Amino acid sequence: MKSEILRQKFINYFENRSHAYIGSYPLVPQDDPSVLFTTAGMHPLVPYLMGEKHPLGKRLVDVQKCLRTGDIDEVGDIQHLTFLEMLGYWSLGDYFKKESIRYTFGFYTEILSFSKDDIFVTVFAGDEDAPADEESYNTWKNEIGIPEERIYKYDKKENWWGPVSDTGPCGPCTEMFIDTGIEACGPACGPACNCDKFVEIGNNVFMEYFKNKNGQFEKLEQKNVDVGLGFERLVMFSEGCNTVFETDLFAGIMNKIITLAKKEDVKSCRIIADHIRAATFALAEEVEPTNIDRGYVVRRLIRRAVRYGKQIGIEGAFTFKVAKEVVEKMGSIYPELRENEQFIYSELKKEEEKFEKTLEKGMKEFLNINDAEISGKVAFNLFQTYGFPLEMTEELASEKGLKVDRSGFEEEFKKHQDLSRKGAELKFKGGLGDESDMAVKYHTATHLLHEALRKVLGNHVYQRGSNITAERLRFDFAHPDKMTEEELKKVEDIVNEQINLGLLVFEAITTVEEAKGDGAIGLFEAKYGEKVKVYSIGGPLDSEDAFSKEICGGPHIKNTSELGVFRIKKEESSSSGIRRIKAVLETK
Repeated sequence: MKSEILRQKFINYFENRSHAYIGSYPLVPQDDPSVLFTTAGMHPLVPYLMGEKHPLGKRLVDVQKCLRTGDIDEVGDIQHLTFLEMLGYWSLGDYFKKESIRYTFGFYTEILSFSKDDIFVTVFAGDEDAPADEESYNTWKNEIGIPEERIYKYDKKENWWGPVSDTGPCGPCTEMFIDTGIEACGPACGPACNCDKFVEIGNNVFMEYFKNKNGQFEKLEQKNVDVGLGFERLVMFSEGCNTVFETDLFAGIMNKIITLAKKEDVKSCRIIADHIRAATFALAEEVEPTNIDRGYVVRRLIRRAVRYGKQIGIEGAFTFKVAKEVVEKMGSIYPELRENEQFIYSELKKEEEKFEKTLEKGMKEFLNINDAEISGKVAFNLFQTYGFPLEMTEELASEKGLKVDRSGFEEEFKKHQDLSRKGAELKFKGGLGDESDMAVKYHTATHLLHEALRKVLGNHVYQRGSNITAERLRFDFAHPDKMTEEELKKVEDIVNEQINLGLLVFEAITTVEEAKGDGAIGLFEAKYGEKVKVYSIGGPLDSEDAFSKEICGGPHIKNTSELGVFRIKKEESSSSGIRRIKAVLETK
């Protein structure tokens, strides 16, 4: 079954079972400082997993773009990718374990024609915090008919999700695997192995607990189901391929790389295909290669691809040629690829040109190193002078049997950069955003700031990103010029005026068309679907008195008087045509 058909059949299967399609959330998360990129479909659903009502109901389905670098060293095998699509469906306080398992198994066997005899499953074994997940075990064994020798019980490491931070919702999960037929790695070989015999194709997470500050696990009032099925892996099995790189998703990309290469090296071709596909999707959301945060991830992907390209004899700039195959294959599904096509190619060419200038010199410098361990200072010099990401230096060192002083590198990095790479890696692991009272206040303040900017600068201003913590807000917006002191003062005064007026915050659920008709700003409606939640400040959505109206998932405060005093601390350039404001709330 071709990928386009499988993707649509998944959506249809769950729409026919009363699930509302919500569309893919952007790769660059909005209002969630805990992650650099969207790594799971749950990101836009955090408020609803915590109890808020979703405008489209309790049953949802989507196909989510995800970017993860946790398994980057595994890319090149039969199944691991950095960019992937996750088929997801949710129950927000509706059905639970039995129904979820039936749905997942039904999709596999009824739609994809997978044989029950090829499916292995895992369930939570239980521990001192929570009992064994007998309901899932019994459903698989007694109702679905999976024999007990193909049902594995594992501890929290394998079959438990969350919480992402010290506290939060969590619960057991049941995972599904396909036996690839590869020879077992040993007597204890099972789904938990990384030998490629078993490939995970889905994970049903059952959020039924809340871990409190004392480390205790309390039962949740609203039990949720969060299911993710690996799209590329399902395409692999449904097309009868041995690897994800043989599927129609990668055929054009791989053929282009093989045509350009002078040497045969399947793993290098796969790494290039994955990394350029991932970089292309990130660039489609205008994430430029830089040395920090998201830009660092994109730079690392591009430069790693270029290095592997050199290993297989590719000459000249080539990454944009590979990206064209990505756009050709995926552009009809994700229109942002075509909308930003020229930007993607331009950024790839520029980044490859930058790296080309220093790569040869940097390699000579590296090959002259004879120490058993590469010091942090030397590794940082390779990074700063020649543009070698730390991970690339580590890979090269490993090939020579050397080690790299990573902690020393990080110390050097901190001296020269605003954010350390270590911080970025911790941030990338991500999870639930900050749901503290102050973070909610800053979220509402962001709406006031957005509208104030539009009133002072003009309606060309629109949000291009935000980062909210319990200490401050950071807001990126489209505007060509640096703001004057007078403009900043006007914006600050307007926001504080709305705070002092003690405006009520209203919530409404309506269609995208009706929301825009009433004057709401709809920036990210693709993540909500037909029905959206709209927050208006100072009056109901249909009122002309409202100061601000925005499509938004929430949460927000009830009255602007809760905010205190708004202060702009900094205004600066974020990237070409994008300005950034950092602001705080102070007590009166």
